[in-house]
Amino acid sequence: MTIDLVIEIYREMLRTAALVAAPILGVAMMIGLTVSLIQTVTSIQEQTLTFVPKIIGIALTIGIGMPWILGHLMSFLALVVSQVPGLVLSR
Repeated sequence: MTIDLVIEIYREMLRTAALVAAPILGVAMMIGLTVSLIQTVTSIQEQTLTFVPKIIGIALTIGIGMPWILGHLMSFLALVVSQVPGLVLSR
């Protein structure tokens, strides 16, 4: 196992994690900002008002984006599995 191989796998892991998490976090941020603005304008400070829309938005984002998410995760898995011979032969 060389340092270059470890760095490549680690870099790809971080890139895949960021790509998979970005849409979900973006939706949660936009919903949170929108609900906060509505709460500020209407002076309603109900905690469940921020929680429920985020959960629904995140669930919809995961449901709609699941093929895309799984595609990225499968390509990362293929990269890691293809590197296994290099790990075994370098010892």
